[in-house]
Amino acid sequence: MSQIGPIAIELEAGTYYRCMCGKSAKAPFCDGSHVGTEKTPLAFDVKEKKEVHLCQCFKTGNAPFCDGSHAK
Repeated sequence: MSQIGPIAIELEAGTYYRCMCGKSAKAPFCDGSHVGTEKTPLAFDVKEKKEVHLCQCFKTGNAPFCDGSHAK
């Protein structure tokens, strides 16, 4: 997860789990690789099918969504 800008992805309505450990083979989503670490995935809901911009710099104030912090 070394990308600086956000990752744009279209998601269906539902609950998603954002990988926060950096070990997931299914990044940016959790695959359980965090087990045994201090990190836990970040759950978030999408109310309707839409494109979202997921933060890759981990400096956002609106996790897991990008707020432009990577450009500062």
